Amino acid sequence: MDPIWLSRLQFAMTIGFHYLFPPLTIGMAWVIVYLMTRYHKNGDEEWGRQARFWLRLFAITFGIGVATGLTMEFQFGTNWSEYSKMVGGIFGAPLAAEGLFAFFLESTFVGVLLFGWERFSSKMLWIVSILVAFGATLSVFWIIVANSWMQTPAGYKIVAGKAVLTDFWASVFNASTIPRYLHTVDAALITGALFVLGLSAMYLLKHKHEAFALRSAKVSLVFAALASVAQLPLGYYHAVQVARTQPEKFAAFEGLFETRKSAPLLLFGIPDEKEARTKAAVSVPGMLSFLVHFDRNKEVKGLKSFPRFWWPPVLLTFISFHLMFLLGLFFIGLTMLGLFLWWRGHLERNRFFWWIAALTVPLPFLANELGWMAAEVGRQPWIVYRVMLTARGASKVVPASQILGSIVLFGTIYLLLGAAWLYLIRQVWRQGPQMATEAAAATSRNAQGDDRSEDVG
Repeated sequence: MDPIWLSRLQFAMTIGFHYLFPPLTIGMAWVIVYLMTRYHKNGDEEWGRQARFWLRLFAITFGIGVATGLTMEFQFGTNWSEYSKMVGGIFGAPLAAEGLFAFFLESTFVGVLLFGWERFSSKMLWIVSILVAFGATLSVFWIIVANSWMQTPAGYKIVAGKAVLTDFWASVFNASTIPRYLHTVDAALITGALFVLGLSAMYLLKHKHEAFALRSAKVSLVFAALASVAQLPLGYYHAVQVARTQPEKFAAFEGLFETRKSAPLLLFGIPDEKEARTKAAVSVPGMLSFLVHFDRNKEVKGLKSFPRFWWPPVLLTFISFHLMFLLGLFFIGLTMLGLFLWWRGHLERNRFFWWIAALTVPLPFLANELGWMAAEVGRQPWIVYRVMLTARGASKVVPASQILGSIVLFGTIYLLLGAAWLYLIRQVWRQGPQMATEAAAATSRNAQGDDRSEDVG
């Protein structure tokens, strides 16, 4: 067994599972902000019920996300110690900032939202909801900074075999930070909104809590539509950045082996890495050059312009990128259909749309995973792009048997955590918004009682 391959498998499994949860919490957090805004502005208790119900699902997801994120970060010191030795002085700073400035902000105010409904005014709860959403969004910024530095390193120099920080702001705002951050946050908004829409659709299909579900569905539909449409220019912005700063990855995205002027945009094809050509290609001549350079005659580099060992796994990179893109188009189509039905007055009774919305719930999670695969697999063979090979970042002293054992252990724990998350989400959904509101109020009253008991003591 190859310990490097096992280490890569373990990290992929760990981050792949963890990445199911942060996008959902970020997206739901901003939906909850909107619900809290309406509750604060007009005092309608129905908006408060909306916020309380979705907050319970948010809290469950947040807890699982925290648990899975810790194991992910520990692996940098266990399976990837050589990487940590070389770039830890740079890579560790944004991770520390994420913990100090973002995670604690988010986690603290989540507690206030959960237990403070009978203690604080609607204005205070509204402010707290904004801080929770801001903390979640700030948290992902620092994670994106750390990962983007691995994609497009900047603001450093190599001293005695180690990367030393020379310009903090250059490293933070490296070439890929902003494009990747905007792309990721918008994907999170899509995920949270479609999750709310899908679970609301399930209520409507079962004729349960229909007034509540229809209000949730309309709010989340607008959120999802705006975010899905926004992903087109944001995704394009990110793709152009990749083309200019990581040309091998971009060539793999597009199945482009030959460097070409007037490069075609591939609509369909099957890249064959061994033969270094794309079979059954259907393309638009010159369109790729135009999209990247705004000039149909400009050159776009193909994979053959780079050493063979620099090539990422082409087929996996190509498929993950294109499936992510197709899912993005599907989200636009779904939400535009929903808005059209709403405009025509047919949304409430259109069971076909609600079935599609309910079945769509897993798809934004899949799109996020595919996006991660495209970004990380497309960066290979580099752990830090053109600075350090992935194979050289692995720990030298951890045997394959121990890595395999931890994979089995983590895999078992993640199966249990995943099952627990699904069970708890299902339980809250089955209880419905009324039970969620009563449970939140009871929890808050119990917390008040504990405080009074302490005061008496």
